[in-house]
Amino acid sequence: MAEHKHGSMDIKSHEKTFAGFIQFSTWVAGIAIGILIFMALANA
Repeated sequence: MAEHKHGSMDIKSHEKTFAGFIQFSTWVAGIAIGILIFMALANA
């Protein structure tokens, strides 16, 4: 089995993907909250 050196892996791609996922999740949560507020105001 190959030797593994802790901390030697390039994780730039992982960090970029995770940052995109967090940004996407933030947008989706904001849009969902906006839709819920609109529905509450429109139903009044």
